Amino acid sequence: MRNSIDFVVYGDYALFTDPLTKLGGEKLSYQVPTYQAIKGIIESVYWKPTLIFIVDEVRIMSPIRMESKGIRPMDYSGGNTLANYTYLKEPVYQVRAHFEFNMNRPDMAFDRNENKHHNILKRSLVAGGRRDIFLGARECQGYVEPCTFGENKGFYDGYGDIHMGTMVHGINYPDETGRDQMEVRLWNPVMKDGVITFPRPDQCTQVRKISDMKPKHFDETNVVSADELLTKWGEEVNP
Repeated sequence: MRNSIDFVVYGDYALFTDPLTKLGGEKLSYQVPTYQAIKGIIESVYWKPTLIFIVDEVRIMSPIRMESKGIRPMDYSGGNTLANYTYLKEPVYQVRAHFEFNMNRPDMAFDRNENKHHNILKRSLVAGGRRDIFLGARECQGYVEPCTFGENKGFYDGYGDIHMGTMVHGINYPDETGRDQMEVRLWNPVMKDGVITFPRPDQCTQVRKISDMKPKHFDETNVVSADELLTKWGEEVNP
């Protein structure tokens, strides 16, 4: 696929929080990552407001295992509470994704250099990302490496279909939809032989408004173009 990348992401723990479990102050991870969590990982590798990343597929490589921990959440009222957080243990995922230009961002038209963005994205992936990688939560450090999607043996190869129930797909932001509001998307994923194929955000039918929101404005004064960024990167690599 055009402008695509394949990579593996892994870590000791992950916490893709089911929002229904947060009401009591405790957290329970979904069994698999959400679209939004994977998109956030890619944006930690490389992000520009010029681009929209589309997550195509995720392949669950390791067995789904949970581990609960006693956590003392930060209590600004001065309390000393204890909560149980249930994490995914030693997750490994292969991801296939691609980027498109954000046509709801006419202010970023000057930065639409497809080839250079793709080259920077691939370099950033080899370097392990331009920002820290987290698997759903700040305490869950992750690591990324390039790979070929589908290579190596996965735990759920030939396992058949596993229905995951209703899950959060992701969040719609106004700069990606053209609507001045934040929205949440829901869906019912099915893992087929370890692979979850995501619908595009604009194909999700279960969408709920969260709040009104205006997009942030970007232009040449607060964004470095891909041309400048690639030139600067080359100077740092070859001083």
